Amino acid sequence: MSEADLKERKSAGDDIVVCDACPVLCRIRPGKTGACGRYGNVENALVRMDPFLLARQAAERSQDMVPFLATEGAGSEWDGSLVQSSEAFVTGIGAGTTYPDYKPAPFIVSSKVEGVDMVTVVTEGIFSYCGVKVKIDTDRHLGPEQAAVRCEGEQVGHVTTAEYGSQMLALGGVRHLTGGSKKEGNVTCQMMLDLCNKQAVALTIDGGAELTIQAGKAPVINGITEERMRVGCGSATIGIFAQQWVGHVDEVIVVDDHITGVLTEHQAGKFLDMKASGIRVRGRRSTPGRYFQVAEPGTGWGGTNISDPLSIIEKVDPKTAWPGLRLLMVSTTGEHAAWFELDDDLKPQEAAMPAAVQLVVDRIGENCEPALTSVLFMAGAGGSLRAGATENPVRLTRSVKDALTRVTAGGAPAYVWPGGGITIMVDVLDMPDNAFGYVPTPAIVGPIEFTMPHQIYAELGGHMASVKPLEVVLKERGTGERIRMTDWKAENPWPLSPLKKAGF
Repeated sequence: MSEADLKERKSAGDDIVVCDACPVLCRIRPGKTGACGRYGNVENALVRMDPFLLARQAAERSQDMVPFLATEGAGSEWDGSLVQSSEAFVTGIGAGTTYPDYKPAPFIVSSKVEGVDMVTVVTEGIFSYCGVKVKIDTDRHLGPEQAAVRCEGEQVGHVTTAEYGSQMLALGGVRHLTGGSKKEGNVTCQMMLDLCNKQAVALTIDGGAELTIQAGKAPVINGITEERMRVGCGSATIGIFAQQWVGHVDEVIVVDDHITGVLTEHQAGKFLDMKASGIRVRGRRSTPGRYFQVAEPGTGWGGTNISDPLSIIEKVDPKTAWPGLRLLMVSTTGEHAAWFELDDDLKPQEAAMPAAVQLVVDRIGENCEPALTSVLFMAGAGGSLRAGATENPVRLTRSVKDALTRVTAGGAPAYVWPGGGITIMVDVLDMPDNAFGYVPTPAIVGPIEFTMPHQIYAELGGHMASVKPLEVVLKERGTGERIRMTDWKAENPWPLSPLKKAGF
């Protein structure tokens, strides 16, 4: 729709405004908001309803005394006092978008930091090409690799490659947002919005588990809250604790879905001169004391499907084993452990665990980190974002790749993937609360900022006529409820610090 058509449509109703912040073009009556809730009709003017968020650098304060979004009350209103441009960072949260793409970014803010003139291009991106990578700290089997992950019955992603001590999900993405049914797209969008805004989401995995996940919280798997992340695989657990078991045990088997460890066969046991036990476990032997596929994946011992650890013992060699042999079986988290002694028939009989052995089992648990869910938002910063910064978008891409321009999301540091384009990934826990919105196309709306020296911005062909000092931006935006000030998260690097590679 051309500007002339848009003006004509706006004038079609005396009190109706048409929102041009996304392709939906909502017609909004007075006192109402559009479909996304982000824009509304205030006195016959289109207004961004959420407050505009500035982050204030807290100097000379203890990190423990500066809780994020807590100073002066969480989400406190700006009182109109002057702010030094070097001490305040304008985030994209509440800034608005560049749609329909040809416009400069909503705010291009100048500041002076450590004697260097800096520019920050501030906007909210409408991300159709975006997804969520979820890391779930657990040994428990959640589902087969590539299995569908569902929300409200709709496929919203899949199980991807497991990592050390964690199961991984790939959720969202343009194919689920736009390539399926309307319901699939809407459910996918809402799921991503909730996860990115640090809310809990219920998921099911085909052929696998039921989950409730939330950024920064322990995952709930089949109704049970996970507590521990593994200390290591079965082989690593043997290596870590072998010395502490010598003299107290004759054999240790660490049950693990991936690599089950057997102490006396393992190099650690050999180096400690431990006598062979004659106990052979099921599965495929990889190297001495390391076994693959001792059982099927599951939610039992060590991420396997077993509840009886003796079921993985294939045989006991009577030529090597002896009555009274002391056997510890334990999982990679120490959550499961049992003590056995061989009787006269060389059959394992469960017995009370000696205190010295229990101490080491407890130490396994002590060395396990708390199980958490990590949510990383991933998106491609495409044409509209880059056009909001410069008339020649490829120059912004090159500037980012050359580390002359810093990319942040709501002020949080963003990892920029190598290769073409500007593909970013950011931990949502590093971002302010409720940093994300949506448009009903459907797509996720998220903050993004590009910060660089003023000279670099001019060289890449930036919209120099739109550059404004912070005090001008604040005056134009207004005071009170339309601007919100928060203290900076101390763990994050200050985004306005001059870039050393740029020579400033």
